[in-house]
Amino acid sequence: MFPKPVYLRCALLLCGVSILSACDRKASEPLVIEGKTMGTFYRVSLAGVDKNRENALRAQIEAQLADDDHQLSTYKDDSVLSRFNQYQGNVPQPVSAGMADAVVTSIRIGRLTGGAMDITVGPLVNLWGFGPDKQPVKTPTPEQIAAARQRIGLQHLKVIQQSDGQYLQKDLPGMYVDLSTVGEGYATDHLARLIEGNGISNYLVSVGGAVVSRGHNAQGKPWQVAIQKPTDKETAVQAIVDLQGMGISTSGSYRNYYELDGKRLSHIIDPATGAPITHKLVSATVIAPTALEADGWDTGLMVLGTHKALALAEKQHLAVYLITKEGDTFKTYMSPQFKAYLKDPE
Repeated sequence: MFPKPVYLRCALLLCGVSILSACDRKASEPLVIEGKTMGTFYRVSLAGVDKNRENALRAQIEAQLADDDHQLSTYKDDSVLSRFNQYQGNVPQPVSAGMADAVVTSIRIGRLTGGAMDITVGPLVNLWGFGPDKQPVKTPTPEQIAAARQRIGLQHLKVIQQSDGQYLQKDLPGMYVDLSTVGEGYATDHLARLIEGNGISNYLVSVGGAVVSRGHNAQGKPWQVAIQKPTDKETAVQAIVDLQGMGISTSGSYRNYYELDGKRLSHIIDPATGAPITHKLVSATVIAPTALEADGWDTGLMVLGTHKALALAEKQHLAVYLITKEGDTFKTYMSPQFKAYLKDPE
């Protein structure tokens, strides 16, 4: 479901967030279940769990991830979201409770960011070649961009709650909803609930750049997560955080990109311009009560740029960590709320 995936040798180095020492295998380490899903990687680390449970847990985990992909994928024509996008009418369409929650959360964050985070931006994502469509051979024209922008807008999308379930409705026939911006957080929260449903209280789970942890690791210490430096060096660590039972997600413009007409184009599209972002902010990390919430905010902040993102973080009391690239130098900025989570490496 996610655009143009690049698989890395160590899964949790994707999208800017990594689990410390995740690539080392020692006797004192937790049970680790990992694999590929939805164009990225997932990893589930469980402390104090017998290895004999691995196969049963893996089967449940992969079934849950397959269901999430069936709900949200824009790469599968028969997914729930793809069928909604293919539908050209305005009659409310049934969706799962999970998808309804993801859309409600996305619309709320979209409004708070002034439209910077917009899950209806799919026509522009596809136009620039970051969705199921192929990359363009030429930069889209202003006319093409204007035409795509006529098909977006959160005001044209609503979630309807009824006694018999949840429904998604659009009043623009050509609207194309893309939930990739919250898909990793959506799936991570689902894995966390699945693990807790199995009576496990010490875990760290991640899908791509979204992570949730609870309890302690196999050494009885809080789980620590590293924020990666926005470079091509896969193991470079910028900062370390103790999640304290929260969710974290990082959005960055430094991994998913391509070059066209001599320009490097980020996969992050600004709905206001209809084009990829060009400012100096290259990474935004958010800590929030859920991975879904964090995943929604980080994209919106990336679109806004450093100063607007920090101003919004202050207004909304968000735990935010930003990295900008200025020439050959990286600079970091953080909100006061984020400082409480920073840790020194052990």
